[in-house]
Amino acid sequence: MFGFTIHVEVKIMIQAYDVIIIGAGQAGLAAAYYMQQAGIRYVVLGKEKRIGDNWRQRYDSLILFTPRWYSQLPGLPLDGSPHQYPSKDEIADYLERYSVQFQLNIELDIGVESLTKEANQFLLDTSRGRLVAKQVIVATGPFHKPYLPTFSSEVDPDIYQLHTSQYRSPSDLKPGPVLIVGGGNSGAQLAVELSEDREVTLSTNRKLLFFPLQIGKRSIFWWLHRLGLLRASADSLFGRWLISKGDPVFGTELKQALMCGIVQLKPQTVAVHNGQIVFADQSKLHVKNIVWATGFRADYSWIKLPQVVDDAGKLLHVKGVTPVEGLYVLGLPWQSHRGSALIGGVGRDASYLYSVIASRL
Repeated sequence: MFGFTIHVEVKIMIQAYDVIIIGAGQAGLAAAYYMQQAGIRYVVLGKEKRIGDNWRQRYDSLILFTPRWYSQLPGLPLDGSPHQYPSKDEIADYLERYSVQFQLNIELDIGVESLTKEANQFLLDTSRGRLVAKQVIVATGPFHKPYLPTFSSEVDPDIYQLHTSQYRSPSDLKPGPVLIVGGGNSGAQLAVELSEDREVTLSTNRKLLFFPLQIGKRSIFWWLHRLGLLRASADSLFGRWLISKGDPVFGTELKQALMCGIVQLKPQTVAVHNGQIVFADQSKLHVKNIVWATGFRADYSWIKLPQVVDDAGKLLHVKGVTPVEGLYVLGLPWQSHRGSALIGGVGRDASYLYSVIASRL
């Protein structure tokens, strides 16, 4: 008998694209719209199981503070009165309809585990294997991990606490007083909602700046648009002033509730002591519930590239163009202007990045 060995060469096919867009929210869809129109070979990768789930999973009563005409992506109007305000489920369904209307190439239920670069191509290791791209847009936004202060672990077990990302409705909470920590728009809306049937205290580390939703018969966003302020860049006088003040609270409901004493205002929450919440003025409070409206933190640890993320964990970029050639970011607050992170403003940045990407292809 003669012995011999057969060598079989197995080739693993790796999918390659001109552009890979990471994130299937409004930023990712806006970017895909321009790629689709230009016939660029692209794919959008989303962690969710259904387009719009990031909106569907937010609290039940959420209403956007931007009117419908400023809550839509390029190429498709949002149904309904343009000057009224859409619900979160309306936006979720709109995003799903948008992806179908333009037949966007989207892969859902897929996570990107690492992003590296070799020679002139990007390598994306995902939960379904490796993908390759000439250029990549990171459209995941900055809101990845719910933020809780370190002393939240010291809260008495009898006090029910949850982050706004876990909150759906007042029935989620125990009976009794509630403390809301955080004075952004989410904290403001929940304070008003919960004050209907319980004592509510709002704690914030900054002075609240209120903007009315309506001036006359027009949304404040109509006026801001007409005055060009929504297009104000981060380095403009108005832009620098807005950034220094932090995001305003839109609407007057919370302001009225504070004036009437329906909602109590406290300074920054700084500690927990003997089952009581301690504030910056050293006053204390005992509550049955805490809702942490303390926002989120970005997590770009999966980007394995130098000179992209700074020591504070923020992506380095100029109008969405990072120091790494071929790598871009989309959907960040003040990326290029006031509306960069809003549904009605992200299309402007997506169009700009498309022009850069098309020139490099």
